[in-house]
Amino acid sequence: MSTTISAYAVHEPGGRLEPYQLDLGPLGSTEVEVDVINCGICYSDVSMIDNDWGFSPYPMVPGHEIIGTIREVGDRVDHLSVGDTVGIGWHASYCMSCRQCMAGDHNMCANAQSTFIGRPGGYADIVRADAAAAFKLPDGVDPATAGPLMCGGITVFTPLSQLNISPTASVGVIGIGGLGHLAIKFAKAWGCEVTAFTSTASKEQEALELGAHRALNSRDAQAIADAADQFDLLISTVNVPLDWDAYLGTLKRRGRLHVLGAVPEPLSFPMQSLMMTQRSVSSSPAGRPSDIAAMLEFAGRHNIRPVTETFPFEEVNEAVDHLKQGNARYRVVLER
Repeated sequence: MSTTISAYAVHEPGGRLEPYQLDLGPLGSTEVEVDVINCGICYSDVSMIDNDWGFSPYPMVPGHEIIGTIREVGDRVDHLSVGDTVGIGWHASYCMSCRQCMAGDHNMCANAQSTFIGRPGGYADIVRADAAAAFKLPDGVDPATAGPLMCGGITVFTPLSQLNISPTASVGVIGIGGLGHLAIKFAKAWGCEVTAFTSTASKEQEALELGAHRALNSRDAQAIADAADQFDLLISTVNVPLDWDAYLGTLKRRGRLHVLGAVPEPLSFPMQSLMMTQRSVSSSPAGRPSDIAAMLEFAGRHNIRPVTETFPFEEVNEAVDHLKQGNARYRVVLER
């Protein structure tokens, strides 16, 4: 049986989100159908709404930080049930047969489907995803604030998990926003010594309240120079170019700069800064299903909750504008 959903869609680059209805057709045998409780607004949604990356399909229903309750399951789904509260992130399905999927790296599957690119996302009353991409929320995870964990949370958790970061490591977080505030929380709970880099003076105290052990002004070249050879890992969450060579200088030997912000320009690094110290630069996309499940368990165990501001779905355009204007503290969530 098909399902008709009510959603908010954008019809042109930079356009306003408008009420939109569409028929999803019959439920697939491996899919789950979910009543949306809330959906976070990630800056990736904004980039897709504005076609900043050049491949946005229109009309488009954004949204990939989804929390909801399962209303129906496909006949081949046996690990989730009607009534379960689940989270859905960037991916709605994986091919399950490529080399990456077979190795457990589903997030790098070339044939994975996004939750909202080419299919309707979470700015809707109902959403669908393959059951492999829906994650039951564990005890300790509050559905009201969990949506941003499904993208922002797993994005910052992945380097801690996959790079084998020691709980005694010294970690710097560049940028205290939607990603950065979660990076501070996760790195602190991981056991690391955490330093926050922020260009906003008012955020220095906020960073300490979030769990950072200290905060540095990222506009102060001398402060960055004085932090030489201090960090095992730098997590950059900003989407603007920085003096990358200066930040590389704050790394210990064999330290790593991990870039998570979608910087629009090519990054440039003097080879000497890497070669003679064996420092490295890396990045990562969202996270593997196994890491998402582990991240949710970790968040529940350590009471890690995104700092959120909420808007009703009917005010979706106001919510998007609030984020675009840089006013969010720190993640914006649409709720019913």
